[in-house]
Amino acid sequence: MSPSRGSKAGRKRHQAAALKKRRVVYGLVAGAAVIVLGVVLVAPLRFGSAPAPHHDAVAHPGSSGNDVSRYQPTELWLQRAYRVDRLFHQVYTPGWEGAYGALGDAYLFAATNDSALLLFHIVEHPLTRLYNGYWLDDRAWACLAELTWWELTGKTNMRLVTDAAQRYTEARAAGMLSNHEGYWTWYNYPPTAHVKDPIFTNTNMNEMVNVACRLYDATRDEQFLKDALLVWNGDAATPGIEKKLYLGNGHWKGREGRAAFGKELPWGGTGYCSIGASLYRTTKDPKYKKIVVETVRRMLDPSTGWVDPVDFFQIHMDGNGAFVHFLMDAYSIAPAELPDIPDKVGRMLEHVWTNHHGAARVVLHRERDNGIRNGWNPEGGEDGYGVNEVGTVHAQGEAVRAFGVFAYFKSAAGVNAVASIKVK
Repeated sequence: MSPSRGSKAGRKRHQAAALKKRRVVYGLVAGAAVIVLGVVLVAPLRFGSAPAPHHDAVAHPGSSGNDVSRYQPTELWLQRAYRVDRLFHQVYTPGWEGAYGALGDAYLFAATNDSALLLFHIVEHPLTRLYNGYWLDDRAWACLAELTWWELTGKTNMRLVTDAAQRYTEARAAGMLSNHEGYWTWYNYPPTAHVKDPIFTNTNMNEMVNVACRLYDATRDEQFLKDALLVWNGDAATPGIEKKLYLGNGHWKGREGRAAFGKELPWGGTGYCSIGASLYRTTKDPKYKKIVVETVRRMLDPSTGWVDPVDFFQIHMDGNGAFVHFLMDAYSIAPAELPDIPDKVGRMLEHVWTNHHGAARVVLHRERDNGIRNGWNPEGGEDGYGVNEVGTVHAQGEAVRAFGVFAYFKSAAGVNAVASIKVK
């Protein structure tokens, strides 16, 4: 999600046309989907074995009834994630908002091995039918949803990789990776596009670097890695985003206002923690880990003015599902350096769940259906896109991403994954 989105009506028309096109190209045959599902279910998970599927015959929250979940979570954060997930499945649409929730569900699946989650995203609402959307970051979130599900389900369903690679290569071929402003970066449109919106770049567009790293890991195609390194490091003639935007010691500085269509760094640089984490996993170069750690420490220091000093929620902005995911991605590569992240994220989510311990002036958690507000400032008034929405696919997709990713790291599967990192 990018701040200052375009007209909702225009975007919806564009998305509907894109969806129709993608359905023609990527329509799934039900029998083939079931075969894929069977392959995935027996495959080992990337982060080790998850619990075997449970059998208590309870319909999965928000499902059509075709996917019968037999899993009842007992751990607190999994329970909360499932309650949030119920409404998300009811309001689901196959746009970037759906991709956000699909990311959270991928982590829930890694924690529970709940086949209903897999059925929802592979058979009932195939990830390959996510539309590329109005801006480039919509496409990036779709790619990341596909690649995360591929990773967390045993790396067997190559259709997800193939589809993500096609989305990526189409954007690259269109010229959205460019240095026309003096540094290498991804843009929401090609520089030559004739559109009414500004042709801008920001952290969201550069999630395509994260996509490129994941595609390289999946395919070993060197071009993906070259692209990722080019955007971050530049080449002999033109700098990349590190030299252009990173000032050191966790401080990123980008453009504000119309030139960047809102902000060049919508989360103050925290989005580059997921990108840097992917580069570190792929290259093992410690500089990426160092920048990630520095960035998280600075952004979660209340003296910077970004987060609350007690509950660590974002004071000023929306995009909380992404923000939580960025922080947990950083923790996943540096648990020893960032041991306080789970506690701070837990406080953030507890603040939401309890409506700021009963003192919020705006509804953060709507208890009757577990709808979550998109903005998490208990006083309201923060900037961003749709901050006042509660329980819409936008707000609920953000919430599923936050609660699902965090619940994974609190689960046995996530704890074991982090423990294995500490040993290395």
